[in-house]
Amino acid sequence: MGFYLGILGAGESGIGTALLAKANGYEVFVSDKGSIKEKYKQVLIQHEIEFEEGKHSEEKILNANLIMKSPGIPDKADLVKQIRAKGIPVISEIEFASRFTNAILVGITGSNGKTTTASLTHHLLKQELEVGLAGNIGESFAKQILDKDYPNYVLEISSFQLDDIESFKPHIAVLLNITPDHLDRYDYQFENYIASKFRIAENQTAEDYLIYDADDEVITTWLEAHPVQSTLIPFSLKKTIENGAFLDNNNTIIITVDNNQITMSAANLALEGKHNIKNAMAASTVAHLLKIRKQTIRESLENFQGVEHRLENVLKINKVQYINDSKATNVNATYYALDSMDGPTVWIVGGQDKGNNYQELFQFVNEKVKAIICLGVDNQKLMENFGNMVDTIVETQFMSEAVKIAYKIAESGDSVLLSPACASFDLFENYEDRGRQFKDAVRNL
Repeated sequence: MGFYLGILGAGESGIGTALLAKANGYEVFVSDKGSIKEKYKQVLIQHEIEFEEGKHSEEKILNANLIMKSPGIPDKADLVKQIRAKGIPVISEIEFASRFTNAILVGITGSNGKTTTASLTHHLLKQELEVGLAGNIGESFAKQILDKDYPNYVLEISSFQLDDIESFKPHIAVLLNITPDHLDRYDYQFENYIASKFRIAENQTAEDYLIYDADDEVITTWLEAHPVQSTLIPFSLKKTIENGAFLDNNNTIIITVDNNQITMSAANLALEGKHNIKNAMAASTVAHLLKIRKQTIRESLENFQGVEHRLENVLKINKVQYINDSKATNVNATYYALDSMDGPTVWIVGGQDKGNNYQELFQFVNEKVKAIICLGVDNQKLMENFGNMVDTIVETQFMSEAVKIAYKIAESGDSVLLSPACASFDLFENYEDRGRQFKDAVRNL
């Protein structure tokens, strides 16, 4: 019997890991408590990989030498506790996959902006380098290593994926911001979540880089108390930075790395909003470190189209703009969305609350929001927080109905914004499903 890998969860990361492990001579067993999607099942059958669905066979799993668990499975799960009690190492897909590649890795994490920054970074690099995009986005990292093994990868990485690393080390790590999110998975201790995000740098050396937001007090305070080995490259909208990126008084982005400077006008960025200037700074700094030509960086920033379900303009109907920001699964993401609204806004909000504190949204709701449509199974908290702030607040559990109500309320010059500030699992499969249903409902008006 060879080395035996147990895989919990047969989603994108689980299937990719199974294929990579099998190709490298591991004995593999895939177990999913739910049902496995047909396309994934076919892949497992075709590659003769043993699997089960609808249950976890404990004795089989507890016989493994190593366990790869899907980021969606919490440590609190009984089976995970048993595995750890037995001393079987538990790792994430990015940890497993990184052991089979010598590629230069760019790891991007943060509470918000990961997908946009990872996609933008990939867009900047792919003009001149062979580079894959993986992690929390697209095809799994493991499967890409098996199929193509690019010399470079941009990885969007969540805290859950970082929780289960051992030796994973990006050459360039990007830490965009840290705001309270997923606290239900961290015993409601913000410190645990911060520590988790900083694991992206824990194996880095002085030859590696950590690019981070110097305006984020959570990050700067933590760094002072817990120094890292990495070479630090901060970015800021507020202060002048000698080695890193900042915005000067003329709205020019200035990036300096090892005395090599690149400048560009923030006004020319395809993506709007202050938070996107930061995302652009982070992505451009990565490109600058990897020796992408300055002209290429500038051009790529000007033509990048953004990410689906992130402040995505859907349609304008009767001079009302419908905006899909379904990817806003926490309060901070919605903060950016409301901040970027110009006129009166009909706001569709709600879903599975992860311990949200809505206070930081109050100023925008008072200023800009004319009506609120709560779209969730349990909207009590939203009603309590915002009930007195707007004239109209309604509840629904159907996207089509939410959009019809918005259509009736909105007048010429208004915007209808889907920016839920919550997870989607109470009524939808995931935030993509929620965003697609919104777009379909708008198109069917």
